[in-house]
Amino acid sequence: MTRILIAGYQHETNTFAPSLADWAAFQTGESFPAYVRGQAMIDQLTGVNIPVGGFIDAAKREGWQLVPSAWAGATPSSYVTRDAFERISAAILEDVRAAMVQGLDGVYLDLHGAAVAEHADDSEGELIARIRALVGLRVPIVASLDLHANVTQRMLAQSDGLVAYRTYPHIDMADTGERAARLLRERLRNGRKAEMQAQRLPFLIPLNAQSTWMSPAREVYEALSDIEAQTGCMLSFCMGFPASDFAECGPVVWGHGGSAQQAVERLYARAGEPRQWRPDFLPAHEAVQQALAVAENQSAPVVIADTQDNPGAGGDSNTTGMLHALLQQGAGRQWPGQVALGLLYDPEAARKAHEAGVGAVLELALGQAVPTFTGQSSDPPLQGRFVVHALGEDVCEIKGPMMTGVKVRIGPCACLEMDGVLIAVASGKMQMLDRELFRAVGIQPEQMKILVVKSSNHFRADFTPIASRVLVAKAAGPMAADPGDLPWKKLSPQTRTRP
Repeated sequence: MTRILIAGYQHETNTFAPSLADWAAFQTGESFPAYVRGQAMIDQLTGVNIPVGGFIDAAKREGWQLVPSAWAGATPSSYVTRDAFERISAAILEDVRAAMVQGLDGVYLDLHGAAVAEHADDSEGELIARIRALVGLRVPIVASLDLHANVTQRMLAQSDGLVAYRTYPHIDMADTGERAARLLRERLRNGRKAEMQAQRLPFLIPLNAQSTWMSPAREVYEALSDIEAQTGCMLSFCMGFPASDFAECGPVVWGHGGSAQQAVERLYARAGEPRQWRPDFLPAHEAVQQALAVAENQSAPVVIADTQDNPGAGGDSNTTGMLHALLQQGAGRQWPGQVALGLLYDPEAARKAHEAGVGAVLELALGQAVPTFTGQSSDPPLQGRFVVHALGEDVCEIKGPMMTGVKVRIGPCACLEMDGVLIAVASGKMQMLDRELFRAVGIQPEQMKILVVKSSNHFRADFTPIASRVLVAKAAGPMAADPGDLPWKKLSPQTRTRP
């Protein structure tokens, strides 16, 4: 029976962000499943909409025997600590060595592709290379990647095949794991690595321009599917994570097998026109002003993305710029209890709310002023009196299109109200990508007039169907909406910071 070792390492590193990803962050997971090793990985991740879940399902159909190693994921933040990376790497390498004693036919890795460790800028490339040193050239290594992977030459050279998501918000994660299984199956049948071609785009693409629900990304990925069908090449296009300060940060087009060179050249020509990738942003106060005007004549909520404090991109989900803008313009007084923001990370406020109970009035300084890429701090904490409207518990099950079935840990949480504005406060960092995260503290998103979500694009999968309008706001925060605003030091001089 074909024996395949499976493992995972997921982290999206914003090297300009304030908080490190230490070993405790991977053990907790928060927005990811917590660290797991051995058979428990298969037991917990089968049927879940993440790549390893899709790979497990495909492997069962192929009749492969799976050898589960370790799977580790942590909420996006600054660098992965040396200790955390070395613990994860050591566990996987130990399991590879043990598996080789009985014979090993292949390795599948569920990677993000934009993880930067304190001592290894290309930490996924480093992990693949370490595994390659153990298994040699005969045993194929295939990996799935996030659409925001910063794909390096080392990753491409050391692996037998890489394949990436094609949706942002990421609703095809399990599908991507299945594509990785197909890539591995072909490699096992052919007995050799297929032809691979790759081209790097010479500019960074802002996250807010990358949504495949909108132009131009939607049309680029439609072209990818057409070209793939015409050429027989398994294509991928990673738009990159534009806040990882190392030489190879940026978008890459690549393909395996078929007419690889022709396929990659055609997709590169479609994706490589820079002007199409320039997004629109609004200052915080202008975003609220527009939302108030639109909401007057709409029954469905206006959704505002607080993109520069997105905990899915390295923010800590604790800045208050959008709260100040809502309160200063009287949004909650105009529609009491129909204006909401979430998730705001403030464990101390959540703890006090649980101690006081529903109906209590608390005097708090909510949120934090944090350092930003501009060299200045974000807005000050929101000081005042808050009413505890509802309380929620630690675990929330995601039910929307992205991460369906995943149970995330947001810690003790609460709905606090000030001047008619509802604030979903959590003890764990979690991007607002699913309506269940509002419902966890008694906020019914469909009944709101204005929803502010701490997210860049992932919210679109579950919130666009209920939104009358979507606006993107630039309130002060640690995640630059425009990569040209960041103080780059290591980026290749051939890569422009703006499209």
